Amino acid sequence: MATRILCFGDSNTWGFESGTGLRYDPSIRWPGVLQSLLGPAYTVVEEGLNGRTTVWEDPLMPGRNGKEYLLPCIESHRPFDLLVIALGTNDLKIKFSASPQDIARGIATLVKIVRAAATEWPGNAPRVLLIAPPPVGKLTEFSEMFAGAAEKSSRLSAWVERTAGELDCEFLDAASLIAADDRDGIHLNADAHKTLAEAVAQKILSLSSKDDKATALHPR
Repeated sequence: MATRILCFGDSNTWGFESGTGLRYDPSIRWPGVLQSLLGPAYTVVEEGLNGRTTVWEDPLMPGRNGKEYLLPCIESHRPFDLLVIALGTNDLKIKFSASPQDIARGIATLVKIVRAAATEWPGNAPRVLLIAPPPVGKLTEFSEMFAGAAEKSSRLSAWVERTAGELDCEFLDAASLIAADDRDGIHLNADAHKTLAEAVAQKILSLSSKDDKATALHPR
């Protein structure tokens, strides 16, 4: 059976293209690139949504609360071996007044939901990989929506890494690898999608090489 990887993210997982608002082709989106890099021994499931937050309700964008959608999502796609959570950028919107610590706590809430649900599933709980998003860049069309986000986003990865350590999750700092597209300061360009996919693939393969799937992709 192929190792199943569920990617739960926002518009940068969905594949929003800066400047056009269109969606990148699956061959460009980082989950799609990840699938091609890992090959048929793995199945990568895309669960990206524009505007998705960790735990916040957005009255102007209904259905974006990751906390509310996560449980039906994981029940729909189980069994899976690894959950990749790539969220946090939308939490930086000025309307939520969330600190980097608040955002990390929102991510922790999602991890706990998965772990609690998995106690009812046969087999082991899935491993969790937390991806800290790259900092917000120079804002153009989203400057009002994300006012003050650039400074807060520069401190987010440290809090996500701390959360990963506390909850025994894997961690990847996208901020050390890629930057937001200059066209809007929020989304990723095609090269960044490729770089991120390569880093995620390397992380997954390093886990698998340490041990067999049952121990490498599940909590010890």
